[in-house]
Amino acid sequence: MASESTLADRRYPGQLVHRLSVLLVCLVWPLIWVGGLVTTYDAGMAVPDWPGTYGYNLFLYPYNTWLLGPFDLFIEHGHRLLGAIVGLVAISIVISAYFKESRRWVLVLTIGLLIAVITQGLLGGMRVVLGDRTLAMIHGCFGPAFFALCAATAVTTSRRWKESLPRDGVVRVSSGLVALFATIPAMSYAQLVLGAQLRHVQPNAAPGVFAMIVATHVIVAFVLWFFTLAAWLKIRRCGDLTLSRPAGLLIGLVAVQIALGVGTWVVNYGWPSILAWVPGSTGFLVRAKGFLDSIIVTSHVATGSLILAVSVMLLVRLLRVRHCLNNPIKQTVHQQRQKHVDNSKEALLEPVTA
Repeated sequence: MASESTLADRRYPGQLVHRLSVLLVCLVWPLIWVGGLVTTYDAGMAVPDWPGTYGYNLFLYPYNTWLLGPFDLFIEHGHRLLGAIVGLVAISIVISAYFKESRRWVLVLTIGLLIAVITQGLLGGMRVVLGDRTLAMIHGCFGPAFFALCAATAVTTSRRWKESLPRDGVVRVSSGLVALFATIPAMSYAQLVLGAQLRHVQPNAAPGVFAMIVATHVIVAFVLWFFTLAAWLKIRRCGDLTLSRPAGLLIGLVAVQIALGVGTWVVNYGWPSILAWVPGSTGFLVRAKGFLDSIIVTSHVATGSLILAVSVMLLVRLLRVRHCLNNPIKQTVHQQRQKHVDNSKEALLEPVTA
């Protein structure tokens, strides 16, 4: 007799790929957090060799030296370990997609995930070997893009993606609406690139260039906030909660990101003159690598990556809705085929469950 898990696999053969994709999303965001701490504490060179750790294999480095050693060693080696786990999960996704996923393009997508995580690991390793700050900046920009790709994979492998979509009450997805939702991840990633340039300032950078990047970073943040509000107003009554709720969440995330950006500036450079009226601003001192200060800075980085991932997830979901609405014949055929398959499976499973 078949077990319940086996019956579930028969009914939804691609669920293993989806579960592993969700696991990958849950691992990559903490990885971005730890990577942000590495940059905040200038711990990128705490382990000077790569791919090993002080001559040891990555997984065989003495745990007591790592856990009880200096904090910069703890976060740098922990960043590498978590990155290796992410790589193993990405390999598992490709294997499961090869055996479980019938859509060829999804298999190609999972292979792209694996290539991306390998590339990210190589960028991090070459940054250590060459001691290059530019590579550190590229490494920091590539991580959020990989996180967004993981979120898109989790959406496209979900059961909701395969189910038929209701046509009544769903917003009509025009080219203008798609362009609006495509602008949000583009602006989000531009913000991440600008922020990476501020965190990895080159020694020979001119003060005027730094001031220009800061001003652009601030202006784009408020423009992005306006775009998220406009996008939510467009689909708030669309009848699809997988669109309206994340769109509303984006407004809050960008607001939190702006507040964290102000906090990041304060803990790095002091209170700006326009905020001199805030109580306690006159006696504020910038502390070097305070723990609370580092959490504020790293939260700013991690929230930016989360905004990018949610906006990409929204865009992918919107494109799926548009595809289904523009192909009613194909959708009807899919509904009939899915109903026939479900009926056949129920007839097959009746003797087993009895």
